[in-house]
Amino acid sequence: MTVSEVAGRLATASGDLAVKVEWQGPVITAVSRLDAAPDALPLLAPGLVDLQVNGYGGLDVNAESITADTVIQLSHLLASYGVTTWLPTVVTAAEERIAEALRCVTRARAADPIVARAIPSVHVEGPFISDQPGARGVHDASLVRPLDVDEVSRWLRAGPVGVVTISPHGEHAAEQVRQLTRLGVVVAIGHTHASPDEVSAAVSAGATLSTHLGNGIPTTLPRHPNVIWRQLADDRLSAGLIADGHHLPFDTLEVMLRAKGVDRAFLVSDATEIGGRPPGRYRTAVGSVVELGQDQRLSEVGSDLLAGAAAGLLDGVRNLVRGTSFALHDALVLATRNPARLAPGVRPGVGEFQVGGPADLVVLDDTGPQGLTLLDVVQSGRWVARAC
Repeated sequence: MTVSEVAGRLATASGDLAVKVEWQGPVITAVSRLDAAPDALPLLAPGLVDLQVNGYGGLDVNAESITADTVIQLSHLLASYGVTTWLPTVVTAAEERIAEALRCVTRARAADPIVARAIPSVHVEGPFISDQPGARGVHDASLVRPLDVDEVSRWLRAGPVGVVTISPHGEHAAEQVRQLTRLGVVVAIGHTHASPDEVSAAVSAGATLSTHLGNGIPTTLPRHPNVIWRQLADDRLSAGLIADGHHLPFDTLEVMLRAKGVDRAFLVSDATEIGGRPPGRYRTAVGSVVELGQDQRLSEVGSDLLAGAAAGLLDGVRNLVRGTSFALHDALVLATRNPARLAPGVRPGVGEFQVGGPADLVVLDDTGPQGLTLLDVVQSGRWVARAC
């Protein structure tokens, strides 16, 4: 089997290193230091890992017309933007529609070994969320329902459910969270009007993630205590953050990352089918009409609510470096190593350069006026035609 290699500059907390990464087939076989000036080399990073992707480029896992081919096409499209591992994210819908999306993911993974490696599990965001305006976001209010562990058990028979986002409000929520974790599901808190004490009870019962913290909450909150402060303060929760420049102002993103620390946070895109499309109005797969502005802000027509994101995960990395004090090394960790260690089903070595780990990597130029530019992508040991 042919050995492939690439040389580049690896950003670390203590400075840049010149390295060479070698692989055979889908597996890294060597990572070695080079006696070369790092500044003369392009930037190397592991393939990006996105735990919240609804769709991109006109494809959506929530569409009524979803097939296994939809999932396969979307997975390969995301790879062309540098995302080599991702969780298809199914939003609030009728049970059968959620189950069908899960079955399509199962069939896609069976049909394409690269897709099987790229998709470790599925993130179901809803339907067990808040029914209140603001906290519900643009999820369909008629399909929001109380947390039902039996329904999740039925989902698991349809496909690889890894993460479920819920609102832990109500007196029995903590016990239901405990039952969900016994099913092997990672429980995330999001789209919630739960009280701070209800949040803490859910965390004590096993919830470990915050879904797009700072979004999917009531539009007005008490100064303190409130649901954001409680999640920021609890070190048992790792926080997903959308750095598209619209979901969180940069000063908010800065403070949240300082509070959580880089090791307890990760970036997500929350990308939808509108990503990669020109500004304008669109009807989405879940039935709402949205408007994509020139600034890439995606909002529900007739309200000021955001309707997911149009930016990709690499855009979030760029924005974090441009808009906050955090270094490029930190931004890449937030989009590679951290999400990889939090998502169920992820193979050992994803999000890192590790001998025996997957040959997933991106080659970047960070010297130009546009910030990070994607030069090359390798996924499962094969070179991918880049899209940006």
